[in-house]
Amino acid sequence: MSNKIAVVTGASSGIGAATAVALAADGFTVVAGARRLDRLQELASAHANIIACELDITDQRSIDSFIAGLPEKEIAVLVNNAGGAFDALSVENSDPAVWSKTYEVNVVGTVRMVKACLPLLKAGVGNANKSDGHIVIVTSTAAYAAYENGGSYVAAKAAELSLARTLRLELNGLPIRITEIAPGMVKTEEFAKVRFDGDATKAAKVYEGVAEPLRAEDIAESIRWSVSLPPHVNIDSMVIRPLAQAANHKVHRSL
Repeated sequence: MSNKIAVVTGASSGIGAATAVALAADGFTVVAGARRLDRLQELASAHANIIACELDITDQRSIDSFIAGLPEKEIAVLVNNAGGAFDALSVENSDPAVWSKTYEVNVVGTVRMVKACLPLLKAGVGNANKSDGHIVIVTSTAAYAAYENGGSYVAAKAAELSLARTLRLELNGLPIRITEIAPGMVKTEEFAKVRFDGDATKAAKVYEGVAEPLRAEDIAESIRWSVSLPPHVNIDSMVIRPLAQAANHKVHRSL
């Protein structure tokens, strides 16, 4: 195993799982965290250099246990991927509890992980055998433009974007890079289903007529590439959309 440690949250499926695989193939020992340990173990058994560790980023005790279980007390990369959308309702018809959940999972959970991992990132600085530190925050194109019935998710992702920008200012002068990755339409097995409370028909309509939405592997490659660049090069933000999507509200569909 490599002595370069990368932590990836939300790694049990989708972008997180693909990122874990990409970084492991690129020479990192990847500590893959998520709530569904069985899925993480399947991922780890199928790919070298991936360690499965249970993690709930909304629970500080879970984070503390995760950090205590890391193979080393310093890390090179933290990929904050865990998150999600949990409704598709207008503000008028929304449930404030869902807004709170969306903010807790996407924003506060990311803050918790950054706080927990920053000492470990700083510990690796100056070690010739390690990369300088890198924090990646996966947001969304929703962070840049609002759309109807997406208020809770838009607000949370805009807050994550602000978090990335704030960290870049506060850590300026340290060899710790901050990269924000903002995917557009990515077709994964779970994202839309979760948003529509498991309704597969509604979830399928999101991608209906779109010949080639992005795949989880496309976003994973953007993360891998950003991390692989020389340490003096920082990719501040990267917006990634499929060719068919000109904007959040402008998608070419062949129907």
